[in-house]
Amino acid sequence: MLIREYRIPLPLTLDEYKIGQLFSVAELSRMETKNGEGVEFLTNEPFSGHPLFDNRFDSGTHTYKIYRLTSKFPSFIRLLFDGNTMDVHEESWNAFPYCRTVVTNPGYMKNNFSIIVESMHENGRAENDNAHLLNPEELEKRTVVTVDIGNDPCTKCDYDKENDPSRFVSLKTERGPLKDDWISTVNPIMTCYKLVRAEFKWFGLQNRVENYILDTEQKLFLRFHRYLFCWIDRWFGLDMDDICQMEEEIRVKLSIQMRNQRIVKNESLHGILSEI
Repeated sequence: MLIREYRIPLPLTLDEYKIGQLFSVAELSRMETKNGEGVEFLTNEPFSGHPLFDNRFDSGTHTYKIYRLTSKFPSFIRLLFDGNTMDVHEESWNAFPYCRTVVTNPGYMKNNFSIIVESMHENGRAENDNAHLLNPEELEKRTVVTVDIGNDPCTKCDYDKENDPSRFVSLKTERGPLKDDWISTVNPIMTCYKLVRAEFKWFGLQNRVENYILDTEQKLFLRFHRYLFCWIDRWFGLDMDDICQMEEEIRVKLSIQMRNQRIVKNESLHGILSEI
């Protein structure tokens, strides 16, 4: 198992991030659901009495999603599954400022694959060296990466000129652009500390795949938080009631969309088979 901590500074308050994060998760889920692939929401409900971290943060929102995104996996990963289901299940407990997410593939890999992401959100400029209270053995295994949404390069397919923090200026907050040493100078500022544990038990490929998972998580964190900041004028001023309404509308819409896409896919397959 590999352990990597990503520290992501953002020019936001904690309360602002809580709203922006929920808005951006819902919006990206909507954007990525098409052509028979995407996100299916199974559960989105309150939880309580379930301590998550250091006997704290025992209430919040529990979600369960299935990501059907086979085409987004690299070819060497798809070959490993050899026609078996690559659907990824994500179970998450959001007890902000702490969140815990567990990603698995129960259909094929079962207990041999997991990604566990623990997120702690604090005020400050990425200066907490042990936000997750790791023991000495875990600290020895952990590597730390700072993700700079203003200066870190994106892949060509992820770059969006309209959502580039180094160019964007918020009309509502007058924050941005995020250039040069912005992390040292902006106010307000907070940091997401994301601790990722990746495990892929497959002899001969474990290290390669686990490193691929961690590199992919870094790209996802960079992309997600670039959008979150550049969408600030869309979510700034919303409250939790607004977010809950938006989440429910998108959940219903995506459920219908995924079901209709599967129906069309099955009908097309039936038509092909009937001609054979």
